[in-house]
Amino acid sequence: MSKKKVAVIFGGFSPEYEVSLKSSFSIINAINTEKYEIIMLGITVKGQWYRYYGSVEDIISDKWHTDEKQLSKAFISPERGGGLLEFIDGKAVNVQVDVVFPVLHGRYGEDGTVQGLCELASLPVVGCGSASSALCMDKDRAHKLVGLTGVKVPKSLCFEQIPSHEDLLFAVRELELPLFVKPVKAGSSLGITEVTDYSGVSEAVEHALNYDDAVIIEEAVKGIEVGCSVIGNNELRTGRIIEIEVDDGFFTYDEKYTLKSSRFHIPARIDEKSESRLREAAKVIFRTLGCRGYARIDMYLTPEGEPVFLEANTIPGFTSFSQFPRMMKAAGIDYPELVEILLDLSMQVERGEWYG
Repeated sequence: MSKKKVAVIFGGFSPEYEVSLKSSFSIINAINTEKYEIIMLGITVKGQWYRYYGSVEDIISDKWHTDEKQLSKAFISPERGGGLLEFIDGKAVNVQVDVVFPVLHGRYGEDGTVQGLCELASLPVVGCGSASSALCMDKDRAHKLVGLTGVKVPKSLCFEQIPSHEDLLFAVRELELPLFVKPVKAGSSLGITEVTDYSGVSEAVEHALNYDDAVIIEEAVKGIEVGCSVIGNNELRTGRIIEIEVDDGFFTYDEKYTLKSSRFHIPARIDEKSESRLREAAKVIFRTLGCRGYARIDMYLTPEGEPVFLEANTIPGFTSFSQFPRMMKAAGIDYPELVEILLDLSMQVERGEWYG
């Protein structure tokens, strides 16, 4: 049997470029090369696409794009069944691809853009399709849809056109302090500010606008911050619940990847009933947002034991130390097996029938 060709896309025109390199390094090393031939497809921070032939170690050190001898211009062809279009000695060559594994965190990768390109090309994608990816990236619309299921969401206001300073202060006074001001479409806590006085809202909004053109302002939720990993298409499986303990403030971008003053507890320090309720809520959210393959559902657990939906991450961090793999490992699925399952899930949908 010939090997299936899996194109792992890494890097990306995104503030989360470095995180993508780390996740991709781990995934590439975990793929079973007896079953799959790996095509490494890198995107630089400037948005240039290359097929990369060099050492995997040079991905994690960000040296992968420095040696032109290890690179050739290449990108996913939007033509149906076109696969990879690679330029060799000045000639365009079509390279067969059986499945695409995008490991592009944040905008221009996790937001449905790359998934849409693959759908045009009729290429199976590991993870969610374009519509679900775009929906999950939009915190406001995701909250509104999930809220219709009965799962609680934070009280919030969304501004796609930012009002004057005076009108903004007037509007947010219907929310109780403290507040979290966030870009509507951004990942990894980028652009988020905790506000403990209404006078700080305008400055926080300006900061959020560096990452998106719309802003959501949420009331803080009392309780503990938790997460749940979900995998599957029709039948869903969950990992153990993770509890995120933060000594001061909130779980910032820096804290997510350094854990200087934060700790993970897997499984979370909660009773069995609360864990079961969170895992079921995560499945409801996963289905409601049209997810497929895998996603990490971030929530709060209130003192009353009620789940509150925070956000869904369709391409979460994926090193062996990241939250998603650790939650699945605690449920009995180790890292190489997890990668194999995700590839199998993407291949369940026949080529030509991959819709978002």
